[in-house]
Amino acid sequence: MSKFKIISRDSTTKARTGVLKTPHGNIQTPSYVIVATHGSVKCLEPADLAKTKTQVVIANTYHLMDRPRNVHKILGTKMPIMTDSGGFQVFSLGFGRKNKVGKILKKSNIKYRKLKRRGIRITNKGVYFSLEGKKRFLNPKISMKIQEKLGADMIFAFDECTSPLDSFAYNKKALERTHLWAKQSLSTHKRKDQMLFGIVQGGRFKNLRIKSAKFIGSLPFDGLAIGGSFGKDEMLKTLKWVIPYLPEEKPRHLLGIGRVEDVFNAVENGVDLFDCVIPTREARHGRLWTKNGPKKDRLGDKRLATIHNVLFFNNLLSQIREAINKGEFTKFRKRFLAGFRHHAA
Repeated sequence: MSKFKIISRDSTTKARTGVLKTPHGNIQTPSYVIVATHGSVKCLEPADLAKTKTQVVIANTYHLMDRPRNVHKILGTKMPIMTDSGGFQVFSLGFGRKNKVGKILKKSNIKYRKLKRRGIRITNKGVYFSLEGKKRFLNPKISMKIQEKLGADMIFAFDECTSPLDSFAYNKKALERTHLWAKQSLSTHKRKDQMLFGIVQGGRFKNLRIKSAKFIGSLPFDGLAIGGSFGKDEMLKTLKWVIPYLPEEKPRHLLGIGRVEDVFNAVENGVDLFDCVIPTREARHGRLWTKNGPKKDRLGDKRLATIHNVLFFNNLLSQIREAINKGEFTKFRKRFLAGFRHHAA
């Protein structure tokens, strides 16, 4: 029996609302997933989360792998929780620091090149790397076992995340590994009370993205995620390539994306969930998000700033759900972004 039910669909876009049922509560979608790296949201107490209307958080397997314990106990309040596979953090060690580039290129004219991975060694068996001076190894089997111990409601398959600078040849090889590891994640995962999401990869290349969407979409995952790296302004294009090949009846998650315009673009193209550090990280760095654009936090209270930002994004998603249900998503999008862009310029 499916744990995800579509409630309504927008008549002119792929936007939709739904309910995702978990052992720790239902999630009204589309929903923002708030980052709780070590099992808790930085600067917030468990009681603060209720003030922010947070429905679901995501914890980080990489940071919890040495002492995996129940993330629901760490969080300290009853709420649906996701855990990532640890893959993004491991692979970013190899290219992020050396090449000073993350998931998304800030400039569109940077050329592909052959990147040297430093500090990690990737094989079909898994990835060898160092953590706090110790030699480590992570693969689908280990990631699944860690995530089962963490006990989240939704977990992710182990995959290889490439750099936006990686060549087609490298992405092709990495995609073959990701597909191999997807099948291994499925065969290893045993907890029936956890939903397992497969991850679509393929970098910035249309044919690889479509190939991955078809393959991952054909496997018996409970949900599908779109991961990896993008060039500047390429996220929307990637969604248009991928979404048509993902099963309608399964929830879709966009990994690591969450700016205001990206939220509207993702929802418009049929994404149900997305996580991002923007609400919490930018609160700690003195940036407040409002309907009139981002503002400087002049008080400097990190807790209050975090509550404000998380509440802003959760309220925005609530308004988006309401607009979809009323058949007014496009109208609401235009009205909201007109004011947001004007004041943020």
